[in-house]
Amino acid sequence: MSRVCDVCGKGAGRGNKKVERGKAKYLGGNGRKTTGITKRYFYPNLQHVRVQTPEGARQQKVCTNCIRSGRIQKAVVREAFTIDAN
Repeated sequence: MSRVCDVCGKGAGRGNKKVERGKAKYLGGNGRKTTGITKRYFYPNLQHVRVQTPEGARQQKVCTNCIRSGRIQKAVVREAFTIDAN
């Protein structure tokens, strides 16, 4: 199962996790000392969303950035309930 956004192609980023000990200088300590650095991955926040496409509604993995920015249009499950004003 891939961890890539189907809209923008955002995937995993790579970085470091840093473990420190000690007290910060501005709090009255000697300063922070790094005791370990470990490689790790940063994964995008992917959601399974029903997206409206020209072929019809499809389920896709989309990052929250694409959902919030309006790059996709969610599929309508059912029309909103309305009362006739007769």
